[in-house]
Parts: sequence; C-alpha cells; structure tokens
Amino acid sequence: MSAARGRGDAGGDEEVGTELKLGEFQGVTTLTLSEARLIIDAIVEHRKKNKISVNETETLTKMRTYLDVFSRFKERDDCDSIDNLLRTRNDLAGFERSQLGTLCCETADEAKTLIPSLQDKISDEDLTALLNEISRLRHFAE
Repeated sequence: MSAARGRGDAGGDEEVGTELKLGEFQGVTTLTLSEARLIIDAIVEHRKKNKISVNETETLTKMRTYLDVFSRFKERDDCDSIDNLLRTRNDLAGFERSQLGTLCCETADEAKTLIPSLQDKISDEDLTALLNEISRLRHFAE
C-alpha cells in the first residue's frame, strides 16, 4: 500500500480580508479572468497555427471552459478598455483592480463585501462611479 502524497505547505501568509496579505504574491501582476482567457486562447491558437503540439489535457480543457463561461469581456479591445480604466486607480492594489474587472459588481456595498480590502481605500461614491463605468463598458461589449 502506497502512502498518499501529502500537500506541501502553501505558505499560509496570504489573506484577502480588510487588509491584503499576499505574501510572496505581493506586487505580482494580476489578470482578470477575461485577460487570462485571451492569453490562453492566443497561446493555443498560435501553437495550432504553427503545428506545435498543444497537448490539450483535461485540465486545459476545463480551464478554457471555465474562462469562457466566467469571462465578462470576450474581445481584446474590451479587455484593454477595462484595464485602462482600472489602471487609473493607483490607490488600489493590482489584485483589487483585477477582482473588480472580473466580478463586475453592481454596487459599492457588493464590491466591498466581496473585496473587503476596499473598505477604507475608496469611498462609496468613487467606487460607484468606477462600477458604473465598468458596467457601461460591459454593456457596450455585449
């Protein structure tokens, strides 16, 4: 009987609460699900076009399906518009901007509930204006 392979320590320093504690991921560039979808699709298409083995594993297939379902913005121009909008908010961490671009919350309260670190960083009025602009871009993209 073989012993089960144990899971290594994931670090445990990461916490996304009222204070962001991203441990070794602090300062790492983050992506929205829409941006991740565009990158993965571009890599797969490039490999197919150049007759490079894609090795379409079950994990890759499931990830692509997930990203297709949950990506709010399907076109590169739309992703660029959201990215440009969110980058104007230097007071927000990259993680927070990516979450806002992925979740597309309807209200400031919803955003602050799902992303607790926004609580003391941005006023409800400013957050509402940002969310309204994201919503406008999202409806424009559909």
